[in-house]
Amino acid sequence: MSNQDYSVKQLLEMGACTNCQVCADVCPAVTASENGALSAISRMKGLAQILKGRGGLLRKLFGRKPPSGEAFDRFSDTVFRCTLCGNCQEVCPVGIHLKDLWLSLRQDMVHSGHYPKKIDMIRDNLDGKHNVFGEDNEERAEWVDDMDEPPDDGYIRDKADIVYFTGCTAAYFPLAQKIPLALTEILDRSGVDFTLLGEAEWCCGFPMLGAGVKDMFQDFMTHNLSVIREKGATEVLFACPSCYATWREHYPDEFKIRHASQFLMDLIKNGRVPLKELDLTVTYHDPCDLGRGARVFDEPREVIRAIPGIRFVELPHNRENCVCCGGGGNLEMVDAKLSARIAEQKIQEILSTGADAVVTSCQQCVRTMMTYVRRNKIALDVLDITQLIRRALAE
Repeated sequence: MSNQDYSVKQLLEMGACTNCQVCADVCPAVTASENGALSAISRMKGLAQILKGRGGLLRKLFGRKPPSGEAFDRFSDTVFRCTLCGNCQEVCPVGIHLKDLWLSLRQDMVHSGHYPKKIDMIRDNLDGKHNVFGEDNEERAEWVDDMDEPPDDGYIRDKADIVYFTGCTAAYFPLAQKIPLALTEILDRSGVDFTLLGEAEWCCGFPMLGAGVKDMFQDFMTHNLSVIREKGATEVLFACPSCYATWREHYPDEFKIRHASQFLMDLIKNGRVPLKELDLTVTYHDPCDLGRGARVFDEPREVIRAIPGIRFVELPHNRENCVCCGGGGNLEMVDAKLSARIAEQKIQEILSTGADAVVTSCQQCVRTMMTYVRRNKIALDVLDITQLIRRALAE
């Protein structure tokens, strides 16, 4: 074991922590579990002990010993019970890049052999099927068949200006499949030249980064870039903020990339999306990767407000302070109960606004919140922004 999973910058940043504990106050996992060991400050202290225990010079001078296997397992449990929402980084007064640090830490835990066994399932699914759920990748675009009048080509065209990168969740989960169905209908109605990749689309790589198996990432990125080049596209469109964030932060700057909320805003401003009136009071949940991660706050709100008759109310915690829904960071696979408790906190905040519906711009947020709402028979509509626009399309 070594400290090679961390950059020099990260090793230096660790020493900047002031132990202020502000990060613990905003952590959704800490609040939901009432367990301070899940906080960023606790994780930083545990990481510092591990790094010092490994350091050859420190061990010689001070007789430090590396942590025992049992201690490693206890620490690893806290590392993966995190949504990677980035709120700890948002409030850090000294500007430590905590989210990137957590990704490196997860990779360290995998390399050290101390990680939840569900990670092996994620890795095997990606390696064998090229999607995080282990489904047949040939079925990646079968949701198109659920359209009232699916096109003969299934939206998989030889050439197009724009590639709509669907993402694993929207491709396979029925609750989330309504999002690509809505978006493709909007694109069709607006005369957009686009294509899907179908089975040629592989996972964007976000789940492997979050699982600590970054070693797999390069092959997936190389493949996705290659198949998009073959389409002759100049732009890649995402409805999934995690896919969008992964391309934005880890892929080369080769194509123009936009999230669906940004693309929809331009279509509406250019008069290409005819909208009818909706009698609806809505609030908006900022997805972590789109809001705090990419700073896309205004475009979704402009899209919502463009619909005649809509009444918009903000959540108590909104924009960069928005509270995670519980669906990020592979948490649902590692600790489904904690994910559900975080979702409960989110739904209670939404209900406090009196809104008829919560709108978001993320298929995972929709899936997480909708699952909780349905299981608990709560009278609340959960919509992606593409579904809201589809509902408002004028005939």
